[in-house]
Amino acid sequence: MENDVGSDLAMRHQDIWRGIDGLAEQNALTPSGLARLAGLDPTAFNPSKRFNKDGRPRWPSTESVAAVLDAVQASFGDFASLVEGHRGPAAPLLGFAEAGREGYFDDAGFPVGEGWDQVRFPGLGDEPVYALEVSGNSMQPTYRPGDRLVVAPGGPVRRGDRVVVKTAGGEVMAKELGRRTERRVELLSLNPEFPPLSLEPGEILWIARIIWVSQ
Repeated sequence: MENDVGSDLAMRHQDIWRGIDGLAEQNALTPSGLARLAGLDPTAFNPSKRFNKDGRPRWPSTESVAAVLDAVQASFGDFASLVEGHRGPAAPLLGFAEAGREGYFDDAGFPVGEGWDQVRFPGLGDEPVYALEVSGNSMQPTYRPGDRLVVAPGGPVRRGDRVVVKTAGGEVMAKELGRRTERRVELLSLNPEFPPLSLEPGEILWIARIIWVSQ
């Protein structure tokens, strides 16, 4: 249920709704689509629902905001950045289909060259990151076509981390890092239809940790 507030808080009211609209935009959704994704009434975030009939502003409930953040896997800090009007830093964006080609990454897995788009994500600070857009079904049900994986190259990775891996053969894939020894690196598949991989370290060009996903 939506909550009524006094008109003296109208400016803050606008900021909160700006945050809702920002979350929808970042996930390529309308406000109605965002509400539906969160399991809410599709009209919950419509402009017509943001004010009472007498003109007093209405706020989204804390339960609604929590449901939305859970649905898009965003933190409250991400939402707060949007409320404050910060869209976050721009990150290079590339599709998985292009990521396996030469010329897009250096030897450490950092983005180089032309052909990258730009996309913004909240709450990433100054950490160098890039985003890869999922295509195809090999990463389902964890990641679906159109999802954007935010990747932090060069940082430490640990067993159990979700990672992006590029092999010496040019294949780029999202996996879960399993056991890692001097002789073998175990990569667990996100799609149960694909078996785990066990590669020699020399067969892997780089491994980068997935730190966020926009769905």
